[in-house]
Order: sequence, then structure tokens, then C-alpha cells
Amino acid sequence: MIDYNNKTFIAVANSDNGETSADTVFNYKQEGSMLTAHYKGGKIIFGHLIGLVNEAGIIDMRYHQINSEGKLMTGVCISKPEILANGKIRLHEEWQWTSGDLSSGQSVVEEI
Repeated sequence: MIDYNNKTFIAVANSDNGETSADTVFNYKQEGSMLTAHYKGGKIIFGHLIGLVNEAGIIDMRYHQINSEGKLMTGVCISKPEILANGKIRLHEEWQWTSGDLSSGQSVVEEI
């Protein structure tokens, strides 16, 4: 299992209907298969996610955040890891809003 504990990530790509950007910083914590993170930056005032990590390092997560418009947004996401040549982790994400317009998208976050 990939260990995400104390890793920091930034968004490097996102669908137009997403809210994360290169200014969004994610701070991950992991205990066993349980993962949590706090994040903020760019359009996001504050966000939190909780998820489960399987043996392949895939994260099944739920997230909620308050954006710069003062709206509470929620969603679901599956993140699939890729280990880069430098040993850092890149996560390829498929997500869907469970609030707002219920649209879906893709994003990529990378360990810094």
C-alpha cells in the first residue's frame, strides 16, 4: 500500500467545472487504510476530504469545501496513483459533485 501520510500535493490540472488550481494545497494524513486531508487555496477557502486507500493505493474519497463565493460544495472522487521517476506521487482523479450541478470531471494532483 502507498503511504500518503504527511504528504503535500498541489493541483496541476482540472476540468473547467472544478475548483482546485495550482494555488490549492492538500495536506494528507493516513492511518492504516484511512486517509484524511485538509486543503485550501485559489477558489477554495477551506476543504476537507476523507477516504479509504486500498492495497493498490487507490483512494475512494468524499470531500466538502467552502469556495470563495461562500458556497458549501460536496463530492465524491476516485484517485489512482502513479509513481513518478523522482519517486513522487501523481494522483489521477475522477470526481463528481454531489451538490450544485452534479457534474463530473477529472483532475491531477502531484506531491511536492
